[in-house]
Amino acid sequence: MNDFEAYRIMFVAAMTAYIGYLIVLIHFENYQNQILEIRTEAKIERKEVRDKLMKRLGDVYECRNVIRMGPEAFERLCAILRGTNRLRDNNYSCVEEQVAKFLHVLSQNTRNRLLKFYFGRSLGTISSHFHRVLRALLSLEDRFLLQPTDDCAVPNEIVLRGGRFYPYFEKCVGAIDGTHIRVKVPANEARRYRSRKQFPTQNILVACSFDLKFKYVLAGWEGSAHDSTVLQDALTREDKLKIPHGNQMKRSSKLGIKRKVQDLGTNNTDSKTPGNQMEEGLNRVTNSMSEIARALQVANENFIKSNSRIYSPEEILAELKKLGISGDGMLDAADLLMSDNKKAGLFFACPDELKGRWLQRNGFNI
Repeated sequence: MNDFEAYRIMFVAAMTAYIGYLIVLIHFENYQNQILEIRTEAKIERKEVRDKLMKRLGDVYECRNVIRMGPEAFERLCAILRGTNRLRDNNYSCVEEQVAKFLHVLSQNTRNRLLKFYFGRSLGTISSHFHRVLRALLSLEDRFLLQPTDDCAVPNEIVLRGGRFYPYFEKCVGAIDGTHIRVKVPANEARRYRSRKQFPTQNILVACSFDLKFKYVLAGWEGSAHDSTVLQDALTREDKLKIPHGNQMKRSSKLGIKRKVQDLGTNNTDSKTPGNQMEEGLNRVTNSMSEIARALQVANENFIKSNSRIYSPEEILAELKKLGISGDGMLDAADLLMSDNKKAGLFFACPDELKGRWLQRNGFNI
């Protein structure tokens, strides 16, 4: 074989390899374009779905059902967060979407996996948005959670002569009460948090003005803590509840003493005397002074409902079997627990050693 034949064979082999490389390259590029097209279509579709979801929040009924807030209030909140640079739009999501997901989680007790399905976002993105909005809202505390000052106004219904509140509450600037919020805690700490509710709670102290605006919130105390202990902590801690000098806040009788909470610098011994004019007036209008109860109802009613877990028939039957219940007794108890989710929650909240006693109190012989 001469040199020409050798060069020809090498040339043919090189051209064959080059053509094969071009074919593979073309196929790979076409495959990439197809994948990119599919991803682009999916991304556009997810964006369209998100846009439709956000547009539905413009309807008052839908907005209140989904995020427990009207469209106007939602827009104002987003404007505040955006205007103060606490939240910003980015290339992938707007402030409205981030806030809507946050409010939906709080108001409906929704899991991140469900939001992932609806909004087409990854779990990491949803979690990041949630904590970003949470930090932004916490930073607004000093702007909206304002305690009464020395020059705060007392409502006319209280200071006007001849009214049913005068003169008993002429210096009263608000109301104080407590509420129990259900929480999840480790099993070894559950007993400290279990109160009369029979499930773990935190004892939350709240102060509000007569226009139902919250002025002070103290969270963190175990559900077993007495209300008077929580109040004492609120009055003495570093970030304490501040009552303007010479003013008062009406407090619930369950907080330890029947008289109104006064400025700690005021030494009013007459108010401690039972049966005096102020005590008499307090007893007369206690039932009508339900500001804190109404404020808590407005703020928490939907949250409490949404936090009620639905127990499946399998869970109920398995728990009854653990107690050694069988036959008709187990079926009757299961029917009761399946038909009343509130009773099912109380049953599961009881310690294992008390579940049988709970069933007996509800008419079941075991």
